[in-house]
Amino acid sequence: MKAQHIPEKPRQGWLSTLDMRTAVGRDMRGRYAEVCGDLGGEDALSYAQRSLVERALWLEYWIAQQERALAEGAEVDMGRLTQAGNSLLGLFRTLGLERRQRDVTSLSDYIATRGAG
Repeated sequence: MKAQHIPEKPRQGWLSTLDMRTAVGRDMRGRYAEVCGDLGGEDALSYAQRSLVERALWLEYWIAQQERALAEGAEVDMGRLTQAGNSLLGLFRTLGLERRQRDVTSLSDYIATRGAG
């Protein structure tokens, strides 16, 4: 059975355990695709990069939950929130903050390979 919510603690592969019929599942899949797209496409990423993307998304979600709780007047551990923000920034810096172009075959190369076969 697929999960309806983000796990309390991050674990490898948590994203694939989400039920994509839920709003949170679709949102996380969309965010994953967007980050991977910004990095040149999922197929261009190493295992380590994909792992860091998953961790960054979990951390981003956790931070948003803490900020929502703070806005609603709940007590939040500001030290943990600050540390999480710094960790997220570190993950994004490691992955790269600039968008990368996807590696695509040019039209002339495509036509040349089609004509050769």
